[in-house]
This record gives sequence, structure tokens and C-alpha cells, in this order.
Amino acid sequence: MSAEEIQLPENLTGLVIVASTRAARGIYEDKSGPIAVEWLRSRGFDTPDAVVGIMPLRPSYADRVFTTSVVSYPGVTHIGEDRDFSPVIAKALELGGYPEDTLIPGMNGGSVVTTGFAHHAVLSHAEEIVQAVHEGAIRHFFLIGGCDGTRPSRRYYTDFAKLTPPDTVILTLACGKFRLNDLPLGTVAGLPRILDVGQCNDAYSAIRIALGLAEAFDCSVNELPLSIILCWFEQKAVCVLMALLALGIRGIRLGPTLPAFLSPGVAAVLQEKYDLRPITTPEEDLAACLGRH
Repeated sequence: MSAEEIQLPENLTGLVIVASTRAARGIYEDKSGPIAVEWLRSRGFDTPDAVVGIMPLRPSYADRVFTTSVVSYPGVTHIGEDRDFSPVIAKALELGGYPEDTLIPGMNGGSVVTTGFAHHAVLSHAEEIVQAVHEGAIRHFFLIGGCDGTRPSRRYYTDFAKLTPPDTVILTLACGKFRLNDLPLGTVAGLPRILDVGQCNDAYSAIRIALGLAEAFDCSVNELPLSIILCWFEQKAVCVLMALLALGIRGIRLGPTLPAFLSPGVAAVLQEKYDLRPITTPEEDLAACLGRH
């Protein structure tokens, strides 16, 4: 049955609320709200014009929020093009901080996090990495990252990282990295075993690293000793997944639950074409990943 054939009840109402800081401030005109309103009205919903708004800040911390560059917010001090961060520094000095040195541990109790492994940094050591693989010092690479959430099932990614052998390297990024980036996994072949690539938008760097290593090894990405373990949660993860699939990357493991848009039919097609599969247990998945190479 098509959308036009569905019989809707009468007296339907709709409301479109657009959350956009810049549109709310009049920096540019919101064009998404009217489209949604028109769509609802065309289907019989009594819908007023779209409301453009933003979530208000709590007064208890509003004076400690600052914006810069393209981000701004009503009532919040904005750091302009002169990049004068004096207001931020002054507020930090006024607050005074902790009365004594305070350690804020990571999710696993760790106290050290090593960062800065975007594609330029990693690929500058491509020759050493290739040599370490050929000599058997590095057996396998894992890309573990994506969105995080609160469900206990997401501990899978921590447990998986803990189980990885000492001759393997983990690339991690996005919010999911906080599940494992403070683990004391040591080094291998002179490299930290955990390479923190960055945040969600740095998926570009992770892809560049994979493509760069494939070029260095003179093979395709799918032929690399690399396994991709993604944690799914929200919309940005769709973009990352679609980019990986567009590059023809196969064998991605996705969890802890599959996206809602992956209906049984779509999931079957993606599994057949791209070998996309849900995670199982850290032990089973690790054995399967290492068994591929």
C-alpha cells in the first residue's frame, strides 16, 4: 500500500520545531521547517508555520559557556575573529579550579590517554608499519569506534580491546573510543597499541589511513590484515557506514544493535554484498577476525 492509499483519521494536527542556533539568531533563514510543514499540510495535518528555537542554557552554568567561529548562542560570550580568549582565561582564573591536584580517571580507571594519530601522523610511519607487518611484529589491525551509549551491552567494545593480542594495533575514534582509550595496552613495534584517530568527523582520517596502508602494501583495503568493529547509535554513524560501504569495504561488524533502517531485507542485501554482520561475543568475533589472515 502506498502512502497515498493510507486512510488517515480527521482532525490531525502537527507542529514542526527546528532546533538551529544560527537560524534562531537570524544569521540565515531556515529552509527545512517550511518543507516539513508543507509535507504535513499536504497530508491533511493542521500545521502552523514552523517554530525555530534552541534549547535554553541553565542559568547555573550559562556564564561558563563560550562560543567561537561559526558557533554562537544568545546571551553567551562569543570569541570573535580576533581570537581573543581573554574572557575564557579570566573566567577560568575566577573559578579557581580544584583546591589540589585531582585525577579524573578514564572509563577503565586509566590515567593516561595518548592522542594525535590522524592520518598524517600515522602514514608518516607507513614504511615502519609495513616492515613490522612483514617481520611478524604486527599481526593485525583493528578499527574500533563509533557512537557510544549507556546500555551495558556496549561493554563489548572494552572487552574486545582487552582481548586483542599484544602483536595487534587498535585504531579508535569517535565517542566509542572512550570505552577503551585509557587501557594500558602498551606498545608494539615502537607504536602505541591504541592509536586515537580523533572524533566522529575524523572518520575521514581513519579511511585515509586504511587507503594509505593499502597503497603501501600494494593491495586493496579488504586484503589488509584489518578488521572494522563499529558501535552504532545515531545519525552520524549512518554517514560513516555509508562511506565505508561506498568504498567497497567488506566484513564490517556492527553493534550492539543494528540500525532501525536495516530491515531484514536490507540487512540480507548488505550481508550478501558487503559481508556486513552484527557483533556476537568478543571472543567469537576476535577469533573470526584473526582467522581471516
